[in-house]
Amino acid sequence: MQSLVIDKIGHSEFREGDLAPTLGAGDVLLDVHYVGLCGSDLNTYNGLNPLVQLPRIPGHEIGGAIAARGPGVSEDLAIGKRAIVIPYTTCGTCASCRKGRVNACQFNKTLGVQQDGGLCSQIVLKADRLILNDTLPPNYLALVEPLSVGFHAVARGRVSAEDTVLVLGGGMIGVGAILGAQAMGARTIVSEVSPSKSETLKGLGVEAIINPNDEDIAARLDDLTGGAGPDVVIEAVGLPATFRSAIDLAPFSGRVVYVGYAKAEVSYDTTLFNLKELDICGSRNATRADFEAVIDYLQGQPQVADKLISKVFPWSNADQALDYWNAHRNETFKIMIDMGANS
Repeated sequence: MQSLVIDKIGHSEFREGDLAPTLGAGDVLLDVHYVGLCGSDLNTYNGLNPLVQLPRIPGHEIGGAIAARGPGVSEDLAIGKRAIVIPYTTCGTCASCRKGRVNACQFNKTLGVQQDGGLCSQIVLKADRLILNDTLPPNYLALVEPLSVGFHAVARGRVSAEDTVLVLGGGMIGVGAILGAQAMGARTIVSEVSPSKSETLKGLGVEAIINPNDEDIAARLDDLTGGAGPDVVIEAVGLPATFRSAIDLAPFSGRVVYVGYAKAEVSYDTTLFNLKELDICGSRNATRADFEAVIDYLQGQPQVADKLISKVFPWSNADQALDYWNAHRNETFKIMIDMGANS
């Protein structure tokens, strides 16, 4: 079995592994068809992901087809059925799991982060980590996980059709939040510095795009909202400056959702927390319900997926993908690896 391994900072290589993975009770062997690269994979490659120990097989945005079943796996998971992977683990006993918030499991080990991921020809998974889907095109299956993270942030923000939502950052997680908010009927405004990404965002139905490098974002928001401000601010950048901006730009009695995470400590004027009586919450990973909401969305609007896939690398050139992303960040939404293509 061949895999792509990040073996040291700034370097990846193909490796050969076990030819016949062992299936235990409840296990499924998945033929991996497509893998989307995530910002966490790029951070691992660049030495900026503190959750990862090298060497590591990256990739947690996975679509494929069932190749074999272990003992005790339902016959519903038939050989050849296409599936989307939920790449998180759940312990079932921590405080989050006991509350039913399994996406925030204290001991979660995400594929490609705390354990080896999907950039390999086959991967063994627990059966409950799969969502069967034979209706979406195979390459769309790998888009469901990143978009579901944004959908989950929308759920955390209790977004409704009456809300105006400001999304800070128009990358893939931000796009998920945009589409999730629109699916709820909300009005969406985005702060994004890349002109190339902004063109695509306009085609996704965003009402207004603000470049904070060129405009006074607070003044523009006042113009767009009649001085009321956005009801919900979703931070999807992960910088100290945008963490603070989320608080500054939220109105009195507003809601702030952090789905990005800053790589450095953040200092706040905490008086705004109290004076505005803000609802501030974090958002982590996604639930099965979020995955299913994204599947429904993509089945209803399949043209959206094609706008988000920026470049597809064949498996034979997968070791070039992260270098390419480093060189083309401003115009890249999603890089995908076609595991079945060799040239």
